[in-house]
Amino acid sequence: MITDGPTILLSGDFDVRSTMEVRTAIYERLEGHDEDVVVDLTEVTSIDLTALKVLAAATRQAARSGHHLTLRGCGPAVRRLLHLSHLIRVVEVERASASA
Repeated sequence: MITDGPTILLSGDFDVRSTMEVRTAIYERLEGHDEDVVVDLTEVTSIDLTALKVLAAATRQAARSGHHLTLRGCGPAVRRLLHLSHLIRVVEVERASASA
């Protein structure tokens, strides 16, 4: 995990073993910045439901404090699990920009 201002870059497996570290980083970004937070999942190789629930809870917390938490770089596996779990209704997924 690398933090770059309001952006948190995740790589490798994002699962129950890493959720506490990611949760802490997200909440620190929300408390320490006036900017919206972006969680970049481009380099995440696998994700589990516990990790997605952490992102959904952080999204709700961000909204309560007047901020947005956006997921960037969601691959097919992440999107599939978001839809299967219905958490796609809770989180905000950045739209991929079209290449010109």
